[in-house]
Amino acid sequence: MHVIRALVRLAIAVFAAHTLCVGLAQAAGAGSTKKKIEQFLDTDNHTNNWAVLVCTSRFWFNYRHIANTMSMYRTVKRMGIPDSHIILMLADDVACNPRNCYPGTVFDHPQKTTDLYGDNVEVDYRGYEVTVENFIRLLTGRVEQHTPRNKRLLTDDKSNIFIYMTGHGGEDFLKFQDSEEINSYDIADAMQQMWEKQRYREILFVIDTCQANTMFSKFYAPNVLSIGSSKKGENSYSHFHDRDIGVSVIDRFTYYNLEFFESVDMSSKHTMADLVSCCHGPRI
Repeated sequence: MHVIRALVRLAIAVFAAHTLCVGLAQAAGAGSTKKKIEQFLDTDNHTNNWAVLVCTSRFWFNYRHIANTMSMYRTVKRMGIPDSHIILMLADDVACNPRNCYPGTVFDHPQKTTDLYGDNVEVDYRGYEVTVENFIRLLTGRVEQHTPRNKRLLTDDKSNIFIYMTGHGGEDFLKFQDSEEINSYDIADAMQQMWEKQRYREILFVIDTCQANTMFSKFYAPNVLSIGSSKKGENSYSHFHDRDIGVSVIDRFTYYNLEFFESVDMSSKHTMADLVSCCHGPRI
């Protein structure tokens, strides 16, 4: 319960940031936008937390997208969400790539202080399993009958869900492994199906890609709070470049969000205003 509350608190003041954009899907009943957002802090009838972390890229030159997702995975686990409630979708083609001069590792900083791959990573959808169809089936619960438990989002109407996506995108679309695309209408319809099937109570949707905010511009399901790394017409930029590895190892938006999240624990009193003060303007 505290995990999603902490994440949502970080989302409240983002309206004041120039480079961050928060989209709140239409909520049932009347009331101001401020009131609707404040309702995210209400923990009545909330019993469980889930995270869906999706890297939609593959290939060595997209190392940073893998690191983005693995960094977020490490953070949500540290904040109390267990692997049994985390769905990790990852191409998983970096750690053992022949170009990796540090075999079996993934880093998000040139100093290489933390091996994100480590000894305790559970990838639920790997390689070519990371598809638009599987992602939509996961969200809506329309998986095949014999799908194992670790590939199912076993949520209910008392579940809070954190969804994080990263990869290459554009206006109203996000590429999946350079072979297909998911568009803003696909995700919007999936969210509505989730609501109608009582698969969530609240969703915090975060996406790091070019023109990220267009991906949630079509949301119409209630109780969905969305944050993107870039507005329509804007790019999302990489951050650290590792000369040893030869590629960028993390994106700016994800890095500065994680930098702040690492200072937060389950009892934290931080708000989004604190994050905005260290993550705004030219930094993103």
